[in-house]
Amino acid sequence: MSNHLFDAMRASAKSGESIFIETIDGQRWTYADALRLSGQIASAIDVLGVRPGDRVAVQVDKSPLALMLYLACVRCGAIYLPLNTAYTLAELDYFIGDAEPRLVIVSSKSRTDVERIAHGYG
Repeated sequence: MSNHLFDAMRASAKSGESIFIETIDGQRWTYADALRLSGQIASAIDVLGVRPGDRVAVQVDKSPLALMLYLACVRCGAIYLPLNTAYTLAELDYFIGDAEPRLVIVSSKSRTDVERIAHGYG
């Protein structure tokens, strides 16, 4: 699926080995890394039944991997719905119920609580 943001990111990679992101602690991700990993995540999202236009609710800490997850959603045409990691369970319940995401991705610390919320919606 074509997306202007992703197409621009891919086109700006003059060389796959150019640095895409560097963290304050010195971790480096090249454009090739970003393309490879976001592609792998996009494939996994597809296998889980997410189709273009479906919402993917995401509650994870900010990190390079979270950025790759965003790019994966863009690549497969999913609507990325970021959920603040400080949300209470009541707030998560509201947003998940209102957005009706096809997929919810959370950190392992929130998994049990979010599974209970999701089961309430079917």
